[in-house]
Amino acid sequence: MTIGEIKMNEFKKAKKTVEVSIGNSVRILRELQGLSQNELALISGIPQSTLSAIEHDKVKLGVERAKVLARALKCHPAVIVFPGWNVEQELVA
Repeated sequence: MTIGEIKMNEFKKAKKTVEVSIGNSVRILRELQGLSQNELALISGIPQSTLSAIEHDKVKLGVERAKVLARALKCHPAVIVFPGWNVEQELVA
């Protein structure tokens, strides 16, 4: 059977969203920018041990830290604080 012969109903639909914690969003943003925790610590002024605790969801981020990390990671704080926000779902509700 060739690829052209495969019927679309034989495929499972991919999930549109994935659950991402605040800590995961920090780690993902950091890794996408090629930064180590130590490098982000230098840029942000937040100790590496605290960054590790944030990424592992052991410490709450808080508004001020979210702002500091957003500046360091060059993104809006909402990207960090609301990683699972689903605009389409909110519009329906």
